[in-house]
Amino acid sequence: MQPADVFEWLEYSALAVYIRQSPLLFPAIEIVHIIGFIFLVGSAFLFDLRLLGVARRLSVKDVANYVLPWSRRSLIIVVPSGFLLFISQAKALSTNGVFGLKLILILIAFSNAGIFHRFTYRSVSNWSPSETPAAAKAAALMSLLLWTSVITCGRLIAYF
Repeated sequence: MQPADVFEWLEYSALAVYIRQSPLLFPAIEIVHIIGFIFLVGSAFLFDLRLLGVARRLSVKDVANYVLPWSRRSLIIVVPSGFLLFISQAKALSTNGVFGLKLILILIAFSNAGIFHRFTYRSVSNWSPSETPAAAKAAALMSLLLWTSVITCGRLIAYF
C-alpha cells in the first residue's frame, strides 16, 4: 500500500466522513485541539520565561514541577484531536507544505525539550537561583521560537 493510499483510506474511513459531514464536530474537535495547545505551549512558555530570568524568586525546579506536568498531560488532548482533524482531510494535508513544516517543527521542539531535560536540566540542583546557565537559556529561546512557529503554521494551514 502506497502512502497516498493510506491517506485516502484514512480520509474515507467512516470516522473521517462523519467528522466532515457533521456541522459541529470538526469545529468542536478543533476547539479541543486549541485548548490542548494552550496547555502545552502555555506551560512550556512559562517555564521558558523562567529559564530566561522572569520570576527569579521562584526556583527553576519549582516552576518545572508545577507547569511541565500540564504540558505532558495536554498531549492526551492534543494528539488524539490532531489525529482526528488530520484524518478528516488526510489527502490534502499530506501534500500541504505548511502542515509538513508544522510536523517537522513539532519534532524539533520535542527534540529540543528532550535534549534539554536529558543533559542541561540534570544539573538544575547546582544552578544559582539568580542565574540560569547559557545552555538552558538557549534551549528556552529555541523552544519559544519553535512553538511560536508551530502555532503560526497551524494557523496558516487553512490558507495554503
